[in-house]
Amino acid sequence: MESSRGRRVEKRGFEQSVDDEADNLPDSKKAKMPALASVIVEALKVDSLQRLCSSLEPLFRRIVSEEVERALTRLGPAKLTGGSSPPKLLGPDGNDLQLHFRTRMPPHLFTGGKVEGEQGAAIHVVLLDGRTGTVVQTGSESAAKLNVVVLEGDFNEESGEDWTAEHFESHEVKEREGKRPLLTGDLQVSLKEGVGTLGDLTFTDNSSWIRSRKFRLGVKISPGYCEGIRVREAKTEAFAVKDHRGELYKKHYPPALQDEVWRLDRIAKDGALHKKLVKADITTVEDFLRVLVRDQQKLRNILGSGMSNRMWENTVEHAKTCVLGGKLYVYYADGTHITGVVFNNVYEPRGLISDGQFLSLDSLNHNQKDLSIQSAIQNTAVSLRKSSEWSSAHIT
Repeated sequence: MESSRGRRVEKRGFEQSVDDEADNLPDSKKAKMPALASVIVEALKVDSLQRLCSSLEPLFRRIVSEEVERALTRLGPAKLTGGSSPPKLLGPDGNDLQLHFRTRMPPHLFTGGKVEGEQGAAIHVVLLDGRTGTVVQTGSESAAKLNVVVLEGDFNEESGEDWTAEHFESHEVKEREGKRPLLTGDLQVSLKEGVGTLGDLTFTDNSSWIRSRKFRLGVKISPGYCEGIRVREAKTEAFAVKDHRGELYKKHYPPALQDEVWRLDRIAKDGALHKKLVKADITTVEDFLRVLVRDQQKLRNILGSGMSNRMWENTVEHAKTCVLGGKLYVYYADGTHITGVVFNNVYEPRGLISDGQFLSLDSLNHNQKDLSIQSAIQNTAVSLRKSSEWSSAHIT
């Protein structure tokens, strides 16, 4: 206790002695020693000022940046130096010249096969005035030559429809090491009045080794043409190139009547469903459609549980896209060749022959109200479905 009280007394004594010494200092010395409260206030002021400057710095930066941009804009592109982009070179009369593919590409092609557009169409390219969208038919540019190249499938997907020549060329695809040239054939196109058609081209390698697993075709101005003028290159839609062995199992869109039945969706070549159909003498798309018309449930039973309802719907929908042609059949039920029913290739009713006059099914539905005529068609169709003598129909 005493020692503790003693220490407190000593402490108070020490603090008192310090105060006494301060009181004994001259006035000039006292003025130089700031009070604790004023020191704290000054420190708070400095901290507030620093926070204020920090908050204003982004504002100052934005204002300076905007002013610099305004100044550069007033200078114009011709006065910019250093790393700025060069001015865009326009064609004659200030036209913005662009190449453009007029033909769409199919979703996939095969190695070794001819490169064609959708539905086997020739691939056309045109030179356009970018401002008006019209074909440039006059001037030296309209007769330029173009080089055909292969591009990566994901070229320029994110950045819209504009690019530089350097960016375009950086996405060109060359053959893999040790392989033949990726694209062979007529690698140059001549424009005539601003229009050109790609010649015979063939891919020698598939696109599975590319990051996007797809290619694009591209065209650009050949060296020596349109010197000093920027003509923007063209690119097609992306498409896959598969090995030609896959073409052996390719489905046809639309299928043809004489296509083998496995060309239909959901029926694999030499698969279980294909074997069931062949066993039932259904070997072509035409056979499939005839049985579908004649007895749909029979066809469904042939395919069995191995074909789900969804698969069935897909196969039937695909088969119905088949182009039937103009061939018609007449079935004379009474043997007199006076009254008969007209059917198409797959024996769907298309009209009636009555007293030597043809009445189309559509006209009967909309204009004719004679139920006996419609009944004759229905009855004849039923007898045809039940009959195995399909050859009794006469071609007309």
